[in-house]
Amino acid sequence: MAWCPTRYMKRAHPLTDRAIYTESETPEISVVVPMKEEMDNVEPLLIEIEAALTDVCDYEILCVDDGSDDATLETLVKAKKHHPALRVLHHAKCCGQSTATLTGVRAAHAPWIATLDGDMQNPPAELRNLIAARDASADPNLVMIAGQRIKREDSWFKRYCSRLANGVRRRVLNDGIRDTGCSLKLIRRDVFLALPYFDHMHRFLGALVLRTGSNVIMVEVEHRARAAGKTKYGLGNRLWTGIVDLTGVFWLKKRAKHPIIKEVK
Repeated sequence: MAWCPTRYMKRAHPLTDRAIYTESETPEISVVVPMKEEMDNVEPLLIEIEAALTDVCDYEILCVDDGSDDATLETLVKAKKHHPALRVLHHAKCCGQSTATLTGVRAAHAPWIATLDGDMQNPPAELRNLIAARDASADPNLVMIAGQRIKREDSWFKRYCSRLANGVRRRVLNDGIRDTGCSLKLIRRDVFLALPYFDHMHRFLGALVLRTGSNVIMVEVEHRARAAGKTKYGLGNRLWTGIVDLTGVFWLKKRAKHPIIKEVK
């Protein structure tokens, strides 16, 4: 079943009533994973995330079930018994990957958000490299570390569509990002929530962050073939949708202003 390719903004259930945590209890990283009919990937994904982040930082995992028709939600709920860092969020209807990600970010407690797909193609071990790149940087304006897949383990058709869409996007937006489709990212939560929201925005996070005057660095990451489940994207909701969205992001970029501000006493 395809991840719903709606062209309109979707309203998920906003999570405004967030729990109050003391400073010592606040995790450093919130891992947000949108999931759509990925029941067979739930347990192995959680195990790999825990292996990657245990002894690295305090973390929580937010899996957002985007109205799955299979047993993804039930599998996530059962997994909570054995994975204490796991929080489960659910959309009654499919709202799309961008909205599912936004739901997780809104509910997150950490100041930094790590994102990855629920299909197991993004190795969670790469989260360590994103965190290391952030910590090694002396740039106070760095707000996002974006994974760039070294070798795509996908069909030739998916690689062709992504290569074409990425090429057009780079020429139009001039954002310097080779692989905007890689979901492995580390981004400040406050910056993410300040970005303009629209369906499919996850494909343009780099350009949207750069538009704010903040900086992004790229880190090469591994990619794996899908072992379970089915892809949620095809030509209609990957290539053509992305090209249409590109016009809107180009408009936003051209309208951005970065004033030099000084308080006068």
